[in-house]
Amino acid sequence: MYSAIASGAQGMDSLTLYILLVIPAFIFSLVAQGMVKSAYRKMSQVYSKSGYSGALAAEAVLRYYGVNGVRIEQVSGNLTDHFDPRSNVIRLSEGVYSSTSIAALGIACHEAGHAAQYAQNYYPIKLRNMILPITKIGSYAGIPLALLGLALSFEPLVAVGLLLYSFIMVFQLVTLPVELNASRRALKVIEETGLLKNQSEYEGAKKVLRCAAMTYVAALAVSLANLLRFLILFTRRRR
Repeated sequence: MYSAIASGAQGMDSLTLYILLVIPAFIFSLVAQGMVKSAYRKMSQVYSKSGYSGALAAEAVLRYYGVNGVRIEQVSGNLTDHFDPRSNVIRLSEGVYSSTSIAALGIACHEAGHAAQYAQNYYPIKLRNMILPITKIGSYAGIPLALLGLALSFEPLVAVGLLLYSFIMVFQLVTLPVELNASRRALKVIEETGLLKNQSEYEGAKKVLRCAAMTYVAALAVSLANLLRFLILFTRRRR
């Protein structure tokens, strides 16, 4: 399949490949980011009848999954929410930690879902952590190594460079099920424990998390587009 793509791209220059492959993926990424910001802004103005704050909702998710020893802290910024497995801390942004909005509860429960993944040894998140160091190397060394190999006419170095760079896409591919699973865990607790009191509130939280998931799909698309572009360019220059 790749050989067919490469053959069809023989007459295309670098700019054309960028326009055809990378720009559409980049536009998709911008649209996804706009969707999540719009959903977050809208659901941040709708407040839960349960009165749970983001921090209390996260605690409820931890209790549901029997997770102990995880702290919940407030951090500055907007949409800076994350779970830090090194210090075992869920960090919730200012607009999530003490807010009772639908968006805040959805996001807080999602981050607590990540804590549950670690506590239950969810394999995809372990795999993501395993390949993270290689991904960091590939992000800044992959293409320079491939270019050096091309300049020296040393194809094994080109192959190593592109292989390292490909781990960016692999990392994004593994990240997607990790994020979807954390959202499923969050929504399960929301639904079964009554953190949100009616279907309308539940659907609002689900929409925020679904839009957030699209940003990971978009990141995967951008990584794949860039990898295809470099593969085609290096294959053509080699010929």
